[in-house]
Amino acid sequence: MIELEGVGRSFTVRRKAGRLRRDTHVVHAVRDLSFEVTAGEFVGYLGPNGAGKSTTIKMLTGILSPTTGRIRVAGLDPSRRRTALARRIGVVFGQRTMLWWDLPLKDSFTLIRHLYKVDPVRHRNRLAELCDVLDLGGFLDKPVRQLSLGQRMRGDIAAALLHDPAVLVLDEPTIGLDVVSKAAVRGFLRRLNAERGTTVLLTTHDLGDIERLCRRVMLIDHGSLAFDGTVEELRATAPDETSIEDVVTRLYTRAVQS
Repeated sequence: MIELEGVGRSFTVRRKAGRLRRDTHVVHAVRDLSFEVTAGEFVGYLGPNGAGKSTTIKMLTGILSPTTGRIRVAGLDPSRRRTALARRIGVVFGQRTMLWWDLPLKDSFTLIRHLYKVDPVRHRNRLAELCDVLDLGGFLDKPVRQLSLGQRMRGDIAAALLHDPAVLVLDEPTIGLDVVSKAAVRGFLRRLNAERGTTVLLTTHDLGDIERLCRRVMLIDHGSLAFDGTVEELRATAPDETSIEDVVTRLYTRAVQS
């Protein structure tokens, strides 16, 4: 469902090197990155700040084009088939919203139906299902700006799934949520993957999400893949550590030293 082969992404940065002079530097955000995610997998994509996670997500969704290598998501080249890909994937950015700030939540869902050209009957049935499992009914008529963070996040997840995508990409979906809201979102994502077979790629700094949701974990550092395996295999890399946070910290340290 997701294929990356030898993918790299570089940026040219100009930095001040004196009062009148600037030097040009090439920053390699992603280097020779290769992996596959098969249909129905729930994969955690970890890395410290600046490791290349967000750049990878932007390439997978067609926002950025790779400098080198090849990407396929749901059989499509994201940068060349961005519109077609949008009908096959859903994306949730925890620190941004795809909802209209001053409109009631239900009106945002109606606009999204038109954007994706979803059949009205299919949309109505899908929305009813999402309202039930995400408990949206109590605030569908409230403007998005009046929603709590947990309510808005559940609304964003519903918006990303209204067109029933085959692939769901999540970037920090539980950031800032309280314990109850986190549990609700995690439970829904687990059910979505188990019952509908939706392929999920999750990037997060909340390792509780990884432990409770993911069967497979990939760790990226300095733009390269440092680990790819199960959560159990991740723990086995540092058996003396008691928490997954300590295991990941140990892996980060090893990656930097090497």
